[in-house]
Amino acid sequence: MANRNSDMLFQLIKSLEKAEKRNFKLYIKRNTGNEDLKIVSLFDALDKMPEYDEALLLRKLRSVGKPQLANSKQHLYKQLLASLRLLKTADSIDMQLNEQLDYARILYNKGLYHQSLRILDRLKELARQHFKANFLTQVIAWEKKIEALHITRSMLDRAEQLQTESAAVVERVDRVTQLSNLALQLYSWYIHHGHARNAQDEEGVRNFLLQRLPLGAHQFDGFYERLYLYQSYCWYSFIRQDFLQYYRYSRKWVEHFKLRPSMIKVETGFFIKGLHNLLNAHFDLRNYAGFDKALADFELFAQADVVAKHDNHRIQSTIYIYSAKLNRHFMLGTFSEGLQLVPDLESWLSRHSHYLDEHRIMVFRYKMANLFFGSGDYGKTIDYLHPIIHHPSELRTDLQCYARLLHLMAHYELQHDSVIESLTRSVYRFMAKMKNFTGVDEAIFRFLRRTFHTPSRQLTPYLKELLLEIKGLEKDRFQTRTLAYLDIISWVESKVYRMPLEQVIHEKYLASKHRTKK
Repeated sequence: MANRNSDMLFQLIKSLEKAEKRNFKLYIKRNTGNEDLKIVSLFDALDKMPEYDEALLLRKLRSVGKPQLANSKQHLYKQLLASLRLLKTADSIDMQLNEQLDYARILYNKGLYHQSLRILDRLKELARQHFKANFLTQVIAWEKKIEALHITRSMLDRAEQLQTESAAVVERVDRVTQLSNLALQLYSWYIHHGHARNAQDEEGVRNFLLQRLPLGAHQFDGFYERLYLYQSYCWYSFIRQDFLQYYRYSRKWVEHFKLRPSMIKVETGFFIKGLHNLLNAHFDLRNYAGFDKALADFELFAQADVVAKHDNHRIQSTIYIYSAKLNRHFMLGTFSEGLQLVPDLESWLSRHSHYLDEHRIMVFRYKMANLFFGSGDYGKTIDYLHPIIHHPSELRTDLQCYARLLHLMAHYELQHDSVIESLTRSVYRFMAKMKNFTGVDEAIFRFLRRTFHTPSRQLTPYLKELLLEIKGLEKDRFQTRTLAYLDIISWVESKVYRMPLEQVIHEKYLASKHRTKK
């Protein structure tokens, strides 16, 4: 049996909602002949299949042989996209602009130049309202073509006007391209490496930013220029673990949309991503009140039609809200309570696996492993870390390192003395290979090497020494990078004071809340 994800047509059909399926049936019956109605039978057969099975499909469709199946599937795929395009045009400014440009081309081909130019004039205004500089280049190119081939207006004035407009648009497109490339490349750096490991990493990222930042970028006033500038500084700050600056630019990102609310519908995905980063910034700064407000605002926005009626936006929002809810339990130390999220999250991930990338699934696995570790279920912690450890990829080498370290800590808690020594060596070698060591990591490995044969009742002096050493490194973010992934300090404190880890973290939350009230 073929994998569900291996057949594009099957995947597309399974993504359709009831209204979209009904619209397709009406579209196909209205726009095709009787011969083409065979693809409706193919559609129905695929729609009813729980998993894609070509042999079963051929048995159900007696009138379609194996040689004809590929052509029928391709035809059905195109017709499905055509019906969706008609249904979804009103939801997308980009689709509306392209539809109107198609009309202008049709009128031009009919020899109706003036009618075509009137549509192009309206298109330019609509594109400017939504900051679509890339689209403006296409419109102006068509205007140039018409003016060059046909006598329509005063050529002298018209040529000068088009030349001026074209130069301005090209300049804007170039600025947007440079800034969008920069934002994407910085995000890619983080996806592959995580936070800067040392001063050399940080200097490299800083030089990368400065060399590619367009001259005068902070004075650009276009919507997309500002958006990509804020994104670039978000990723740059996050990589450097400058969480205060990360918060400032995340907030600028979100406020940028709120100042131009019409653009929330145009670029909903970017607005959602901004809300997600703002939540992460509150989490990193342990701004509890700000986090709760941002999460409430996000959940409210996720119920709006612009999200709820759009598959991609709905999935994206759900991912980020689940992530935020897990982070909230990490902040408050309510790990056991947070475990109630796991069954729902596992079920959701299974149902939507074909929409999710490898990186996102890896992050969720790591977060769920942390929940189990914090609640004291070390066996489950190990189970959830196995997929990360045994199926490594080029993504998030930092997360792969700390998954191994958490895996080692879980075995330590379970007192698996027979594997601790060899596992310590293995994790140490991996992290050294990835050049991922910090002062905190070195301290932990020294502690484990010295104490894995020491009876638990004799560990307190070593634990106090470890706690003192780690706290002495707190002000150096390169030496404490581990703390962005694992709350090592709270873990050691739980061992020193003989308290559950979640109790230690929750008491820190309550103390912070008390200080805020003062």
